[in-house]
Amino acid sequence: MALQALQSSGVAFRKILSHFPEELSLAFAYGSGVYRQVGPSSDQKNAMLDFVFTVDDPVAWHSKNLKKNWNHYSFLKVLGPKIITTVQNNYGAGVYYNPLIMCDGRLIKYGVISTSILIEDLLNWNNLYIAGRLQKPVKIIAMNENVALRSALDKNLKSAVTTAFLMLPESFSEEDLFIEIAGLSYSGDFRMVVGEDKTKVLNIVKPNIAHFRELYGSILQENPQVVYKIQQGRLEIDKSPEGQFTQLMTLPKTLQQQINHVMDPPGKNRDVEETLLQVAHDPDCGEVVRRGLSAIVRPSSMKQSTKGIFTAELLKSKADDRLDRLVTRKIHLSR
Repeated sequence: MALQALQSSGVAFRKILSHFPEELSLAFAYGSGVYRQVGPSSDQKNAMLDFVFTVDDPVAWHSKNLKKNWNHYSFLKVLGPKIITTVQNNYGAGVYYNPLIMCDGRLIKYGVISTSILIEDLLNWNNLYIAGRLQKPVKIIAMNENVALRSALDKNLKSAVTTAFLMLPESFSEEDLFIEIAGLSYSGDFRMVVGEDKTKVLNIVKPNIAHFRELYGSILQENPQVVYKIQQGRLEIDKSPEGQFTQLMTLPKTLQQQINHVMDPPGKNRDVEETLLQVAHDPDCGEVVRRGLSAIVRPSSMKQSTKGIFTAELLKSKADDRLDRLVTRKIHLSR
């Protein structure tokens, strides 16, 4: 299965994981600190390590983590684990980040997401935020036997391939495909206009072709709609309206709905299947799909970045540090 390509036994990662509550359905590391990139993020040794922790019960997990790692949180910690979980689940992309943390001599950032919310994102692309991270090579450090989660992880990879096919020509290279896949979660992301390196996607893919091939190879070989010439690193797909309609019908639900919204004039309220059939015959099918992706990514990336202002370590002022000491002292006195 493709997911086996993600798994890692890295001792350094597991040592960092030991500083956190153990109740994790999934934990993975990603980004330039894990896989080499070219360009501004090429200094892998000193790059920040990015983690995502998936938890079944966010309130219980944050409660334990506040006791172990009180200083990781912004001022929101004084409001307690229930409020933190409300902010996590109901604002942005359903993930709560604690950035700029020193752990085992490395600078790290970690996000916490509910297992149920992650599964929904993997299957339906509600936000394409953490689901987008998992379309690129990551290091899975821990994963339990949650069958629904494992199935959703696999479905997310297959959906990424299908969506990329719709935006590619009839014949293309492996690199073309992996660049398209890596760029899915950046479609419409305002950070690619303001702040991020414009060649970020290329910088991710070029040094990691082998990792992408390991992640997607079996999916491509088993896909009946593609001729995968492994030795030449080339692929050919069915670009007939019938072939494209089949692909469009298997897209994640939220992307189908956004495509319908892009194509459907106000007040017409056409059936999604009817719209997808029209798109399948449209010479600009790939561009329509891209616009649908942007309609998902743009609002979720903006809301998540706004949420980051309130969860970021940067908001920890000297007054907040004094509050930390007072609250910690109060906890010790009450024991």
